[in-house]
Amino acid sequence: MFKNHKIAVVLPAYNASKTLKQTYSEIPFSIVDEVILVDDFSQDDTIKIAKKLGIKHIVQHQNNLGYGGNQKSCYNKALELKADIIIMLHPDYQYTPKLIESISSIIVNDVYPVVIASRILGKGAIKGGMPVYKYIANRFLTMFQNVLMNQKLSEYHSGYRAYSAKVLHSINYEENSNDFIFDNQILAQIFAKGFEIAEVTCPTKYFEEASSINLKRSIKYGFGVLKVSFLYFFMQIKLYKHSIFK
Repeated sequence: MFKNHKIAVVLPAYNASKTLKQTYSEIPFSIVDEVILVDDFSQDDTIKIAKKLGIKHIVQHQNNLGYGGNQKSCYNKALELKADIIIMLHPDYQYTPKLIESISSIIVNDVYPVVIASRILGKGAIKGGMPVYKYIANRFLTMFQNVLMNQKLSEYHSGYRAYSAKVLHSINYEENSNDFIFDNQILAQIFAKGFEIAEVTCPTKYFEEASSINLKRSIKYGFGVLKVSFLYFFMQIKLYKHSIFK
């Protein structure tokens, strides 16, 4: 418990056998109560290693649902366990678990209900080896989103986030895509409900074992981001309200 708040770390896993142990070993168990690993039909030893590490809550998909589908299972399990704060941490060791206490404290102390660990604040992305085309796309999409959504985030695309249970109970994340665009949709839903989001600087690492989508899927994701932004804008001006905002 962290100041009487139950904290759950969720690990959306897919073929994470090479990095899971290192990620798990750096989780601060002095404040973390539950670790939940959701395996999206991995073809390696992710489940075997998770059991060996002693991860208590393992959810195994019988087929590959996708990154968004994985997160839905993560959050459903965390809420089932009555967690007060839910932290999504990729088990590919691209993001450091050492920030868990810092981002949790922002929610625990009622400063903000949602926290994003940003790779763009500071020089985390560049120093960590983010491909140049991804960095440029990140900056362009973020600028576009901030204008249409009337926000000031440094990025919308980090996969390292912390949510209060109240926020997840308030939004219909089950209506979101099972693909990578889920990350953007959930932020749009959060803003639509009137919640504010904090950001903290986060170093990142790009290496062979770290998960990353290819150029083709990146382009698809980019167009998906633009669509979500326009849907949010149309909802705000009361022209059209998509089902994810209901």
